[in-house]
Amino acid sequence: MSNMFSRIAMTNSIVLLLFSLTFLEHGLLFQGVSSLGINYGQVGDNLPPPDKVLQLLSSLHINKTRIYDTNPRVLTSFANSNIELFVTVENEMLPSLVDPQQALQWVTTRIKPYFPATKIGGIAVGNELYTDDDSSLIGYLMPAMMSIHGALVQTGLDKYIQVSTPNSLSVLQESYPPSAGCFRPEVAGVMTQLLGFLRNTNSPFWINAYPYFAYKDSPTKIPLDYVLFNPNPGMVDPYTKYRYDNMLYAQVDAVIFAMARLGFKDIEVGVSETGWPSKGDGDEVGATVANAAVYNKNILRRQLQNEGTPLRPNLSFDVYLFALFNEDLRPGPTSERNYGLYQPDETMTYNVGLLSSSSLTSTSTTSSTSIISLTSSASTALKKGKQRLMYWTCVYLLAIHMLIRRSY
Repeated sequence: MSNMFSRIAMTNSIVLLLFSLTFLEHGLLFQGVSSLGINYGQVGDNLPPPDKVLQLLSSLHINKTRIYDTNPRVLTSFANSNIELFVTVENEMLPSLVDPQQALQWVTTRIKPYFPATKIGGIAVGNELYTDDDSSLIGYLMPAMMSIHGALVQTGLDKYIQVSTPNSLSVLQESYPPSAGCFRPEVAGVMTQLLGFLRNTNSPFWINAYPYFAYKDSPTKIPLDYVLFNPNPGMVDPYTKYRYDNMLYAQVDAVIFAMARLGFKDIEVGVSETGWPSKGDGDEVGATVANAAVYNKNILRRQLQNEGTPLRPNLSFDVYLFALFNEDLRPGPTSERNYGLYQPDETMTYNVGLLSSSSLTSTSTTSSTSIISLTSSASTALKKGKQRLMYWTCVYLLAIHMLIRRSY
């Protein structure tokens, strides 16, 4: 009899797993992906207030978000929620925060009053301090990071809050093939100091990686399917023989190789920004709703599988999508204002595979927290989900029946 119940329990577990995967396939179930976050930019004059943003993120079961400042309205609104915040020291503040006393004041006024009610898990010291166009602030990076970390130690927060900085891929001298990855000579010294700091504090190395830019610059040379994570032949690194079926993973591994060349092989790498614009100017090839939907949908699928890169296949990594909203005041080309999964009125820009929990009980398809499903039609997804539910229910009952009969 005990064997019978063991078989029933095993069958129950298998059927439950298949049942859950069925619903995930159709965008009907989303329990949250711990390695997936989203960037909540606020460069707009028509964005919803932070409390509404919290409701939206919570309904989508997103449990990590990054902001580009320490906006007190956001920090207050996100108190007592399950969403972890990755806050930012604005670039222009770095020169003053080199002073340990200024850094301590910053931590005691910008961080400590809100923690732990607001889950602040990380501080980004600046954002893309080294780019092709400007490197004037890179010299302030390490002194400011050490001052802020020292302030966290003084306030007892260093055990809970990591300190790092998001880098653009401009810090790399070479990124192709991935095994050739190396830092630019002019930043190698700063990178060595940064990596030593990250190792000592057990913090990740963050990169902002956009395969879209590479495709836009060379659309005749780079296959679109390769940058969108679609099925494709991929590329094989001639030295490692690793096969890459998408550019983002190749970019991440190029950074890992670059770190290894400086003697750092054990530091975690995360993607602090990646995304695809849904609209662009005439010369911004590939900036379409269809491509944006496919890119972000495929990122979500990969994160659900907890994938690693070919170089680190068993080690998943955090990815923050850019961005939650289209931001109408962002400077630059049209694409800069069209990276959002949502419009400022909280209607979706396109489907990527997240499902608002509120829509599970709503019959309206025009709700402000509409389904972002893996299919183009919520009703079609629901119909298929019901069909599969009936199918797996029958399988489950048949399995129970057969096990009971065999036990006798």
